[in-house]
Amino acid sequence: MWKQLDKKSIKIAVIGTGGWGKNHVRVLNDLGVLSAICDSDENRSQALAKKFKITSYSTVEQLLEKETSLDACLVCTPTKTHFPIAQEIIKHGINVFVEKPLSFSSIECEELTKLSKQNNVILTSGYIERFNPAVQDLKKIIDDNTYGELLMMEFHRENRMPMHIKDVGIIYDTSVHDIDTALFIFDSKPNVVFARAGKKFHNSEDFATIMLGFPNQKVAIIASNWITPKKVRRFSAVCSEGTITGDFITQEIRIDDENQTLIPRRNIREPLTLELENFVKSLSGNITKYLVTPEDATAVTKIAEAALISSNTGTPVYLSF
Repeated sequence: MWKQLDKKSIKIAVIGTGGWGKNHVRVLNDLGVLSAICDSDENRSQALAKKFKITSYSTVEQLLEKETSLDACLVCTPTKTHFPIAQEIIKHGINVFVEKPLSFSSIECEELTKLSKQNNVILTSGYIERFNPAVQDLKKIIDDNTYGELLMMEFHRENRMPMHIKDVGIIYDTSVHDIDTALFIFDSKPNVVFARAGKKFHNSEDFATIMLGFPNQKVAIIASNWITPKKVRRFSAVCSEGTITGDFITQEIRIDDENQTLIPRRNIREPLTLELENFVKSLSGNITKYLVTPEDATAVTKIAEAALISSNTGTPVYLSF
């Protein structure tokens, strides 16, 4: 059983404060649990440290040596650095939240999972769309069987390539969000993956379409690209008695059945705040169904690996979990 903590005493450090990491710094500060930051860019980390009145470090070794009472670390560094950094944190007995993906390699994900259990710490990964109110609404509708059985999902995620992404292509950076959401909503894992991807303007693939085949003929189609200038973040779910479409950005959903169209009203909330609130709750012993388990994160990486193999070979990849 994980050690339960009083929220008032929780101390969290953020490792990697560029790109998305700076948003984690902001939100954790707002939640009152930010204790320290670490970044190899000392000018950036010192500026944030001054702004939020916290301590900054330039190396992970310095952070772990000096901050002896940390309850958790967030790893927001480039994908291919996730494994060694998370491994070191876990060995120190510290809970760890790793931005998606957990690792570029499913074997490394499995090693981190095993290590986290040996050291009795929480290991999770930042699949933020689980915490998008539109997805949480969809999850409840599907779990309640309100419009019958979920048969098919489609995801469309488009925009120009983020300039801070340099070590992976669109599948590991972008498609993984929708892979995780599909697994979360279906509450199942696919047994076959087929993908086509290509590169037009970048060193790695910058457009991809992935098909996930689930048991009982259910399917998810995930289309992502870094080509189109307009930002698109949409999903649709086809059920036996209706369809639910949604927008990750506006957080709106639309429900259509044979009798009516419903557009529920809602208050907009920042998914990152909801995600990090949930992580802080987990540190206090309140583990929710929304927390991404290391097994969940490993499955996403395994599917991303299969998508790249399928795209390179032109054949489907069959999986077992």
